[in-house]
Amino acid sequence: MLHSNLVLIGMPGAGKSTTGVLIAKELRKNFIDVDLLIQERESALLQEIIERVGFDGFLAIEESVLLGLETDNAVIAPGGSIIYSEKAVEHLKKAGLFVYLKLGFREIKRRISNISSRGIVFGDGKGLHDLYEERTVLYEQYADIVIGCSGLSIEEVTQEVIRGYKSIHLKAN
Repeated sequence: MLHSNLVLIGMPGAGKSTTGVLIAKELRKNFIDVDLLIQERESALLQEIIERVGFDGFLAIEESVLLGLETDNAVIAPGGSIIYSEKAVEHLKKAGLFVYLKLGFREIKRRISNISSRGIVFGDGKGLHDLYEERTVLYEQYADIVIGCSGLSIEEVTQEVIRGYKSIHLKAN
């Protein structure tokens, strides 16, 4: 099955949006930042939405936006919490290859300086390390390609993703 979309998954701070734009340019694909779609639909910043509707409410909004996403030939950067919705994952996997941008916890923590305003959805009483431990297992489970990003520049990550994508497409043909 030929996948026309690339779906970048990983922790907040892993570089999904930044890398996604570069990958889309190089592969001549559209780029979709799901966080921006959510903000547009809700007319509010992610953090404001989370504060207004809470953890479960935000996940429901995110799932609704993802299930409504119908696109081909795109690089999609969903929020890191996509992996909590099996329906959303199944929907995007129909025409998308899941690429996990994998970083160690220390690197994630270093990259996220604005944790209280960034729009990261935490469950009750959970911190960043809890989130990391919980999500990394799910990212690994859903990934078609895993890119180890530690120590790599954005350009190097971009090239690794493109190599992985092309490799799978060559095998499919």
